[in-house]
Amino acid sequence: QVQLVESGGGLVQAGGSLRLSCAASGRAFSLYTMGWFRQAPGKEREFVAYITWSGGSTNYADSVKGRFTISRDNAKNTMYLQMNSLKPEDTAVYYCARDRLSGRSGSRRVADFGSWGQGTQVTVSS
Repeated sequence: QVQLVESGGGLVQAGGSLRLSCAASGRAFSLYTMGWFRQAPGKEREFVAYITWSGGSTNYADSVKGRFTISRDNAKNTMYLQMNSLKPEDTAVYYCARDRLSGRSGSRRVADFGSWGQGTQVTVSS
């Protein structure tokens, strides 16, 4: 059973930056697509970005494209989300997640991710 631990959240002013990290336990990290999702109060959990197992392909929600960058370091079992030009509407709990299936090319669907971290709060003030 993989364990995912997010860190790096906090309070930032609009226009600022944060870098989230997701540390994974186990030896199979490099075999799985990883994703970032977020959930604002009263809203459903939504896709933010994913990166394939090799790091060769990434995909972003339209709302964050051009501002956020997802990356991974398989040697460190860690995934990152660099968030720039933050907006108040980016305020949410951010979750990292691992695909249910190894080697899959990538998905935006919450249901396709089977392991989740506990989340880290990101608050952007106006």
